[in-house]
Amino acid sequence: MRVLHFYKTYYPDSMGGIEQVIRQLCVGTGRLGVSNTVLSLSRHDKLTPFEFEGHTVHRVPLNAEIASNAISLQSIGALARMAQEADVVHYHFPWPFMDLAHFMARVNKPSVVTYHSDIVRQRNLLRLYAPLKHRFLRSVDAIVAASPNYLASSPVLDRYRDKTSVITYGLDKTTYPQPEPDRLAHWRARVGPKFFLFVGVLRYYKGLHILLEAAAGLDYPIVIVGAGPIEQELKQQAARLKLKNVIFLGALDDADKVALLTLSYALAFPSHLRSEAFGISLLEGAMYGKPMISCEIGTGTTYINIDGDTGIVVPPSDPLALRAAMQRLWDNPELARQMGRRAELRYQELFTSEKMAMNYLSLYEELAPQRLAAPLARAQA
Repeated sequence: MRVLHFYKTYYPDSMGGIEQVIRQLCVGTGRLGVSNTVLSLSRHDKLTPFEFEGHTVHRVPLNAEIASNAISLQSIGALARMAQEADVVHYHFPWPFMDLAHFMARVNKPSVVTYHSDIVRQRNLLRLYAPLKHRFLRSVDAIVAASPNYLASSPVLDRYRDKTSVITYGLDKTTYPQPEPDRLAHWRARVGPKFFLFVGVLRYYKGLHILLEAAAGLDYPIVIVGAGPIEQELKQQAARLKLKNVIFLGALDDADKVALLTLSYALAFPSHLRSEAFGISLLEGAMYGKPMISCEIGTGTTYINIDGDTGIVVPPSDPLALRAAMQRLWDNPELARQMGRRAELRYQELFTSEKMAMNYLSLYEELAPQRLAAPLARAQA
């Protein structure tokens, strides 16, 4: 079984949530015998194909980017050629240029779309894009949502329920580095023995401005790991609020991130808009047995974090509620420990890479014979 993944960016150019899902999916299905290839865009000059954790990565030049929509004319030809060699083409939505490339490349292989998120922000452009989006979603063979919560709350997916299934994201803890004692000691000395942790790209929908408001008046250490387009804006806000307890660490490598996950007291994940469709960093917190605080936004964040069980769920954009949740966990270590343990058990039950890989392999195997059988059935008619 040969599967081609197509998305606008991938390792080593970036490793955000969707890229991590693709990585875990390639590694997990690779262990089950699938040969995976990833086609992505890049600004780098040297774009030689390379092997990464058992799968092949091909990159083509990124020509332009308009409203977060990466464009590459070279990708159309590459997609056409590489799809010919694949048994299944696996798209990762949203990426409007991808929809256009699918038709221009005349892809005629079994196709799967993992629907990572609705498009939330660019409403005017969305109206122009809607006809292409729906033509693309009608044309593919299967659509996958990452949580039942998102399937239930997405007006777009509601139109395609007949071919949409739910396969949750999964992580493999063995693909994460084991933290060395010296690294743990370094971070413990720098940030203290007890702290709230946020990990992620610093984007508008992450709700970090709300977290900073909640931090005002508290003296709990809050560690923010990540870089992104609103980093300076957040630092300026922290300065205005005179926050001495918030530590911005910037982007860190996996070894340092794992060390901080291991040491952290709890995860603070204040995303307040539906652009946060799942929350891979939140899932990493569950994998490391941490209690979580998140917001109810009708997406997969509340599928990972069950209020009162694995953590606390608060209304979005409510700094007072977020502050109260942090105080509750901080003042009740035994409650926090029990919630963290239940979070880890829920990860082991629902969110492993092995489970995700087996479900996707079943879908691939279901789709490929259908598409191959269709011309034969027409010929025999």
